[in-house]
Amino acid sequence: MSTDTHDQASTTTPASPTVRHRKFSWLAVFGFAAVAFGVGTVLAMMLFANIAKRKWESESTVLRIANITEETIDPAEWGKNFPRQYDGYIRTADNATARFNWSEGRPPEDETGATAGGDPHSKKASSKLESDPRLKTIFNGYAFAIDYRERRGHAFMLHDQQETERVKQRLQPGACLNCHASNVVAYREAGLKGGAPGTLADSLTSENGQRQLFKGWENINPKPYAEASELVKHPVSCLDCHDPKTMVLRITRPAFMEGIANLAKSDDPLPHLPSIERWRKGDRKVAYNANDLASRQEMRSLSCAQCHVEYYFKGDEKRLTFPWMDGLKAEQMEAYYDRVGWNDWTHKDSGAKVLKAQHPEFELWSQGVHARSGVSCADCHMPYKREGAMKFSDHQVQTPMAHVNQSCQTCHNYTESEIQARVDQIQKRTKGQLDRAEIAVVELINAIKEAKAAGASDEELAGARQLQRRAQWRADLINAENSMGFHAPAETLKILGESIDYARQGTTEIAKLRPKTALPLKPTPGSTVTPPASK
Repeated sequence: MSTDTHDQASTTTPASPTVRHRKFSWLAVFGFAAVAFGVGTVLAMMLFANIAKRKWESESTVLRIANITEETIDPAEWGKNFPRQYDGYIRTADNATARFNWSEGRPPEDETGATAGGDPHSKKASSKLESDPRLKTIFNGYAFAIDYRERRGHAFMLHDQQETERVKQRLQPGACLNCHASNVVAYREAGLKGGAPGTLADSLTSENGQRQLFKGWENINPKPYAEASELVKHPVSCLDCHDPKTMVLRITRPAFMEGIANLAKSDDPLPHLPSIERWRKGDRKVAYNANDLASRQEMRSLSCAQCHVEYYFKGDEKRLTFPWMDGLKAEQMEAYYDRVGWNDWTHKDSGAKVLKAQHPEFELWSQGVHARSGVSCADCHMPYKREGAMKFSDHQVQTPMAHVNQSCQTCHNYTESEIQARVDQIQKRTKGQLDRAEIAVVELINAIKEAKAAGASDEELAGARQLQRRAQWRADLINAENSMGFHAPAETLKILGESIDYARQGTTEIAKLRPKTALPLKPTPGSTVTPPASK
């Protein structure tokens, strides 16, 4: 037995190094796989949690802290539910300065002695009459010759209107509130007092809501501005553009509702507003209504067009009216004014019955390549931003040059400096041509004034006065428009070229009278155009 045991022990040998290495390798593989699986599981869980969070962010765009209704005017209340949008809205008080003052308000002048860091509303924007003295002659006899200042961000729109000398020294109507205040509730309250049916709880777009809106608007338009402005407290705010329940964009201004319906009935081609072109192909029994027919992309421009437009106050009722019956071009609006016999005032120097343009950004943009390409106002002035998975429009409405990468480079594959240089070139070219147009208009005004003083009759001056009306309307249209020609460069140069041509025709008409009046034409001071300095 001992021999057998010895033999068995002698046949049992230790595992070879190869076998031990193989066992260790398998253990390492299994261990690594277990660790990798664990790490992968953790990473997958983290990824799932991140995806779930981003989905929640993208779906939960509203915090639902405040109860927003048709009566919620204060933008701060909306800001509780939409803090990102409200943050942009209040920062319109800090808008960046654009290349030319016309395209964005400059920082205010400290004309009231306000201390640094104080309330910016206590200051005033810089005066256009000081930077462009020709305007004093062009607007002589009208309120704009008293006070005419650079525009600033939306945060200042109501304050600047209430403080301008144009409303302090001249009687102005309540119709001015259309573009400078959050007025939807004020209009509806006035409508209810005037006998309109329903309550403020009715949706604005309902039949009762619309009757309240229009009735109150009609009642407030003819009121003195000082009285009407007591009815409002805020500049344009969230309720003026958004439905409080669905947040969709909507039209709230009666003047625009009537104006866009009249435009739809015209023959002016509007390829950039496809919903109007589709309406025109129908039976037209019901007036065009942007709230029912316009696409969301169209509304991203039409909501802005409620205010950034040309207008006038029609009749004793001071009904705010957009002159779009023939179309949106300068000559089409002029033709309407001629047909109805409208003039804003009789020029104090020349006696011409002239027009004052307002802020026709929508009309000029409609003639440009961006409108034709389907680019909306908000695409450039309120570009999309992202925070996590949340995408929203930047509500700091301002010049696109403040955020070229968001406003321009999403479509244009050029460097930021190249884009800025192209914009700068367009605006400098426009400014130079605008200066020439204003010089020509001022020379015509002075020529008519001198001929009148020398004894020329109204009949003899009629032709030159009519040419002044045409020339001044076109120069002022570009002066009052805020893009300094960028919205439609070719159309802008055409308008200014016509302005210069009409003005020179007018001075020629006066020159024909010179043998009778025996007055030489005096050169206008500052008649030399100085090209704008490079940036």
